[in-house]
Amino acid sequence: MRLTLYEGHYAVARLAPESPLPTWLPPRGFFSITRTDHELSIVCDEDAIGDPVRVERGWRMLEVEGPIDFATTGVLASLVSPLAEREISVFAISTFDTDYLLVREAQLARAIAALESAGHRLR
Repeated sequence: MRLTLYEGHYAVARLAPESPLPTWLPPRGFFSITRTDHELSIVCDEDAIGDPVRVERGWRMLEVEGPIDFATTGVLASLVSPLAEREISVFAISTFDTDYLLVREAQLARAIAALESAGHRLR
């Protein structure tokens, strides 16, 4: 797979499940919103996050070149397995067209090396 490293730093915020969408959501760029019965999770540029919320900062994002056909199997496994073998934590997000991996800034160089060793290419 070919991967693109995004500029900037991202964060994962957790709000109460009944929370309205926050006004600090960025007007453009990457952000992901997931609501469940247990939480409202938002991934976005870490500088955008306002209001006192529980947040994990310092993530870097890799995009898998897409679109990826829904019939394709093993995409995430081929990316996450080499990272897991090196004990690199990952936060994965899937969209209609592709997948995104967030890794901690401190582990980025090791993550890229692991992915390249597994045959993936970084652009």
